[in-house]
Amino acid sequence: MSSKPPITVSSVDIDRIEALLEHLPAADAGKFAALRAELDHAKVVEPGALPNDLVRMNSTITFEEEGNSDKLTLTLVYPAAAGTPGTVSILAPVGSALLGLSRGQEIDWPMPDGRKRRLRVLEIRYQPEAVGPPPR
Repeated sequence: MSSKPPITVSSVDIDRIEALLEHLPAADAGKFAALRAELDHAKVVEPGALPNDLVRMNSTITFEEEGNSDKLTLTLVYPAAAGTPGTVSILAPVGSALLGLSRGQEIDWPMPDGRKRRLRVLEIRYQPEAVGPPPR
């Protein structure tokens, strides 16, 4: 797979992510061109219509990188919630790469140094619309 497959995003997530991107400094705009391009081509649906096996904001995902046997489990969050162990910001390359993918999908995603990483979604452990709020 040489590019990101078409993604599906909830109307709530796309509105929040676009607002976030609009408020970034102009100097940072180029860093997020790939994320903007994906959002421009995304299929947008109401939150309740998202499939249960789709990565959306606040989903907890297990994925692996091709060539690395390690499996990573992270929760996709907005920047204000990032920085704690087990989270990844939507503005991080891997966060942007995972948004809108389904279990089993792979993606090649460019890294800041120009290399590409291939990621594969193994499991969506938590998806807000599928299971309600996380246990406390």
